[in-house]
Amino acid sequence: MTTTRTTSPFDFSSTAADVISGIDLRGRRALVTGAASGIGVETARALASAGAETLIAARDLAAAERVAADIRTSTGSQAVTVALLDLLDRASIDRLVEDYSGPLHILINNAGVRAVPELRLSPEGHELQFATNHLGHFRLALGLLPALRAAGGARVASVSSRAHLNSPVIFDDIDFAHRAYDPSLAYAQSKTANVLFAVAAARRWADAGIEVNALHPGAIADSNLARHYDPAVLEDLRTSGRYTFKTLAQGAATSVYVATSPLLDGVVGRYFENCQETDPDDPTAAGTDAAGVARYALDPDSADQLWTVSEHMNS
Repeated sequence: MTTTRTTSPFDFSSTAADVISGIDLRGRRALVTGAASGIGVETARALASAGAETLIAARDLAAAERVAADIRTSTGSQAVTVALLDLLDRASIDRLVEDYSGPLHILINNAGVRAVPELRLSPEGHELQFATNHLGHFRLALGLLPALRAAGGARVASVSSRAHLNSPVIFDDIDFAHRAYDPSLAYAQSKTANVLFAVAAARRWADAGIEVNALHPGAIADSNLARHYDPAVLEDLRTSGRYTFKTLAQGAATSVYVATSPLLDGVVGRYFENCQETDPDDPTAAGTDAAGVARYALDPDSADQLWTVSEHMNS
């Protein structure tokens, strides 16, 4: 296990195609959740372009089929398939796991939902953003663990967000039963959970050769993740100068880097943005342009607590 801080030749402007250049994934199998839209499409395209047998897992099967056809055409790879996956539906997750056979070398937990305006609960009674962004992926990853083990060296990329800086996981009230619902804080704690999952899984699965890391893809304006935003709010974000937005191809770069780069061999339980490992930051002092990772998101005790809570919530 590597303990030194990693660096790469890539940066904010790098695209998924830049990152995957020169990497040969022939003979490897990859699964990308939420790859029917947004950065998931470009993530899947990059993996397929390098020769990986790529499975697009998404709620909208028709959209996934269209994306798969486009990727086959653009990359020349016919090894691009689709599977139905609804992260709020345990039966859907379990069916995908049951139907999957053979090794899995790359799992990218990319799907997500953001800014759900009113408190909504999953069928099991958990806040929708936490249930989708974390609990669904947690169940999926554990279900696919035998396939990851069978790969004899696998990578798991957990797609988080710089929004995690706005809230730790509030273990006393994850589901907003006793506090006023705030869509931004709900999203933030779900994204913190994505980082904590990587920390916990990295420690648990390292002996099986499974390398798990988390990442922030960057601010992406043209993504379905923003579908719950008021159009006026989105326009304000685009023009305010508070964020420098990436293209979809740039937004997919860090996911592809974490999932495939040989520079990260032996690197686990860390957080990346702009294809660089990021140092812990103090979210209480963070301004609008601050980046980095919150110390609470890398805390091993919180990671273990989340793992236990997640097992209970998924039981």
